[in-house]
Amino acid sequence: MRAGGKTETKKSRRTLGLPMRCVEALRFQRQLQDEQRQAAGTAWQEHGLVFASTVGTERNANNIPRSFRAVLAKTDLNPDEWTPRELRHSFVSVLSDAGVPIEEISRLAGHKSTEVTETVYWHQIRPALLAGAEAMDDVFPVAAEDA
Repeated sequence: MRAGGKTETKKSRRTLGLPMRCVEALRFQRQLQDEQRQAAGTAWQEHGLVFASTVGTERNANNIPRSFRAVLAKTDLNPDEWTPRELRHSFVSVLSDAGVPIEEISRLAGHKSTEVTETVYWHQIRPALLAGAEAMDDVFPVAAEDA
């Protein structure tokens, strides 16, 4: 979501299935928020937010990168090299490495066409492009004496 609750385009608002890992993380988040609600008592302001402040209000935009860096600090990743935006690139990269067709990656990323996906994420989809060369090797194998 962008500032003011607006997405980039109308097509940006879509329903996506969540992997079970995400569902479990959201359940855990709900438990944490229930604990925060109890701790805040009458100071809690219910706004129906999934990721709220410790009193239920909208989080300050500056808190997002700060929270992200705190999570990264618990890993072997360099917080100076990662931003929340990198997760989108990682998503495309993981799907590509898993052999998901570019058309499906493009749809999941909310792009109008595969051209946008290929242009923006060409570094991440390079393994998918390798599949074409591998397929051609299967069709036209190199003889052992030619190799």
